Amino acid sequence: MAVTVKSFFKKNWLVLATMAITIGILTYFLITTDGISAFGKIAKTLQVPWFLLMLAAVVGMWAMEGISLHVIARRIYGDWPLRYSLVVGMIGLLYGALTPFSTGGQPMQIYYMKKMGMDTGKAGAIIAVKTLVYQVVVVIFALVMVFWKLPYFQEQVSDFAFITIIGLATNLIFVVAVLFFAANQKATDKIMRGIIKLLHKIRLCKKPEERYQKIHDEFSLFYDSTRLMGRSFSVYVYTALFTIAQLLCTFLVPYLIYRSFNFHTASPITMVAAQSFVTMVSAFVPLPGASGGAEGSFALYFQNFFLNDTLVPAIFVWRIATYYLTIAVGAIVAWVGGKFSPRKLSPSKAMLKIQAAQSE
Repeated sequence: MAVTVKSFFKKNWLVLATMAITIGILTYFLITTDGISAFGKIAKTLQVPWFLLMLAAVVGMWAMEGISLHVIARRIYGDWPLRYSLVVGMIGLLYGALTPFSTGGQPMQIYYMKKMGMDTGKAGAIIAVKTLVYQVVVVIFALVMVFWKLPYFQEQVSDFAFITIIGLATNLIFVVAVLFFAANQKATDKIMRGIIKLLHKIRLCKKPEERYQKIHDEFSLFYDSTRLMGRSFSVYVYTALFTIAQLLCTFLVPYLIYRSFNFHTASPITMVAAQSFVTMVSAFVPLPGASGGAEGSFALYFQNFFLNDTLVPAIFVWRIATYYLTIAVGAIVAWVGGKFSPRKLSPSKAMLKIQAAQSE
């Protein structure tokens, strides 16, 4: 047991250190800014129905992550179970919260989907399409909010244009990179060959041709699957709609906290816009869970909504609800999902049609 615990801390030291620092900073501000006494006042006037609605929004965010993934998975595998999609969606949120730039979410989703019986290439295609749709919706949502609420935030938030442009640019670069990867098979193949040759030269890859062929076969499955997606406009529409629902659940959390704190004058649309900017700006913070950047951007965009003595408690509740609770529940779901037996999956009717067309 001691070795296991030691190994766990060694592998996750950055995550644990980041979380400890974040909690320490928030606790420090709670103590030094009369946040604890503010919590006492909030507790006396807390609007429980609004607080429960906030928790329901967090659960809705988790559910929409899995359902939007399920729409894509069922396009390839007609008998892929919904509970598998919900588990994989939660695993993505968990490892996205535990790794810098949320880089661990997608690989772990592919890993678990393979354990559940799905081909790696097809799992990669599903996650790539899901990620692409999510990023496109986030950017479009943020652009709409920028133009809709531009005068307000230019007046209320210092350096708003600079911060927003950086956030938009970061997300757009990611979208373009995924599109290039999904659309340009020849260029991706050349890049892959170059990486394998380099790894072979520095003696990190034995049997380069065998390794290349294995990866090439997986990429072939990936591109076959993405071509199938490209022919189904309805898949993108439904995935985008569920993603919008997921984002609305996410972006409404600060407003629901605000209402549970017994405030009611701010516009929900303005607060949704503020949270969309927080999400976008936090995307380029290179720490697990965007720690530090998330709290700082929340304070920047929401300082005019919460009174001085309630801003830090609001950040505290927001982070617990959207970050630490996700980690706790995600860990339980990952443990349960790890016990799922691999299924023998059948291709969907759409997948059978494209396979028949390719064999002719």
